[in-house]
Amino acid sequence: MATAKHYFDDPNKAVLLGLRGVTLTNPSLLFDEKNKIIYRHPSSVASPKNVSVICGGGSGHEPGFSAFVGQGALTACVAGTIFASPSAQQVQACLSRRLPAETEGVVVVVTNYTGDVLNFGMGIEKARAMGKKIEMVVVADDVGVGRAKGGKVGRRGLSGTALVVKICGALAEAGASVNDCAKVGRLVVDNLVSVGASLSRVHVPGKSLEEAKDEEERLGPGLVEIGMGIHNEPGCEKVKTDLPGLVKIMLAQLLDQNDKDRAYVKIEKGDDTVLLINNFGGTSNLELSGAVTEIVNQLDRYYGLHPRRIISGTFFGSLNGPGFIISVLKLADTGLGSGKSILELLDAPAEATGWSASLRPETWEKKYGQIEPKDEEGRNDQRSSNLKLDPSMLKSSLRSGLDKLISCEAEVTRYDSIVGDGDCGVGLKRGAEGIIRYLEEDEVTADALSPLSAIANIVESTMDGTSGALYAIFLNALAANIRKLDSANSTDLTPSMWAHALGESLQALGVYTPAQPGDRTLMDALVPFVETLKATGNTKQAAEAAKRGADNTKGMKASLGRSVYVGGEGHKEVPDPGAYGLSQFLMGLAEAL
Repeated sequence: MATAKHYFDDPNKAVLLGLRGVTLTNPSLLFDEKNKIIYRHPSSVASPKNVSVICGGGSGHEPGFSAFVGQGALTACVAGTIFASPSAQQVQACLSRRLPAETEGVVVVVTNYTGDVLNFGMGIEKARAMGKKIEMVVVADDVGVGRAKGGKVGRRGLSGTALVVKICGALAEAGASVNDCAKVGRLVVDNLVSVGASLSRVHVPGKSLEEAKDEEERLGPGLVEIGMGIHNEPGCEKVKTDLPGLVKIMLAQLLDQNDKDRAYVKIEKGDDTVLLINNFGGTSNLELSGAVTEIVNQLDRYYGLHPRRIISGTFFGSLNGPGFIISVLKLADTGLGSGKSILELLDAPAEATGWSASLRPETWEKKYGQIEPKDEEGRNDQRSSNLKLDPSMLKSSLRSGLDKLISCEAEVTRYDSIVGDGDCGVGLKRGAEGIIRYLEEDEVTADALSPLSAIANIVESTMDGTSGALYAIFLNALAANIRKLDSANSTDLTPSMWAHALGESLQALGVYTPAQPGDRTLMDALVPFVETLKATGNTKQAAEAAKRGADNTKGMKASLGRSVYVGGEGHKEVPDPGAYGLSQFLMGLAEAL
């Protein structure tokens, strides 16, 4: 369900402050609060005789279209309240008082919703009666509502409006006539198809929680609605499917020429196109980017289409809606010559914060070629050394410690569920299993640095989170400090040499973490182990010191790590999970020596 919690309870206040914010992120803009108009400061308009382009509609679709005002895009935008068209008086105020007096004419871009068309139409007719030269471009790009259902109203306006606004704005900036700007705008609409889908309805600030629940129940649990409009309008169908299945249905509605109810634009294999993936506003950037990948892959696989431009982001939103819209624009000839093709107009610079497509055309057009990644798994760039150890002893002792660590995974997980996020045991087990696979499947040589470097790499690649990073840093530092002990002659590593290298590695680890014994971390086990090994040269005594250190963390309040934020009294009941897990490994290791 789209969240029913908002920072504003008053929707009107939200609109006014939101519009004011647009002028703060672009100082070349002004705000007529009474009429809810964002418009360009006269001094920012280099050629006031150029055609002006305006757009507008209900608020709640940000950044559309107040944040599209700026050089190379809109001259002004008229906003209504949330999901409600501005009045004819607002539109007339914009046309008569908020555009350069010298402008040759005005192109008004309107989405195909009854309120927008009527109110902008009334404002336009009043301005025409005063002698203004105005053309209106109505954007109707939605295919979710087919011909039969759309009837005389026709297709709704969706995120393709962003493309129309950008193209008309760039053409006006280039000095084109009002007729040419309007003609190209309509050409874009005629070659544009869009369809949206959402996991839930949006929730409007100021509405009750009960209304949000009613909206969610209307959609139904586990369903996604295809063809949903940008004002919570119902779509054409509700389905239960995964992302690939959803994308397949949406692309079929856009491109299937056999669907006579929706085949509005004939787009065929190999046609030059532009792809826009628009966020409703509540879809995470991670998921939206994943959707982009699925959409592009299916366009290639099923339709033989390779868009010349792929634009993704939030351009024409629907408050906090957890959905997205796919728009496909077929590139048609404007007939206006070089520099004024649809693609060139899309690529033209725009100083508008709402237009977030930032790549230069040269970046898109350059042929980069494919570089196949080399399989470097298992690659070891470690230089050999003359430091020797007994491979069989290493394998048996490590295996003993790792088996003991794996056997206590459930206990570590239980401890971490009380004082942390519950993933410590799983992370330690994953690292242990990776090392065991290495011991069983790879050749462990007598060169001490070879297995040590391999184990450091395994830990780095298999263990997540803070503890994984700490272990990886420590083990890599240990490898570096062992190498410092290398000489020209073959030398067996002794406990005192290990102890010295471990001590140096503890110092290296201290550069990256302030953790010390007493902070309730794995350091409560690691530091006693290293210090005791340095003092006695006895691994069993060192392991016992590590166990005592881990046991002492029971009742100790955390100073670092996630336990600090968890709170509660859990720390009084259990030891630190990381310290306990490490102590169990070290006890198992010592038992085999």
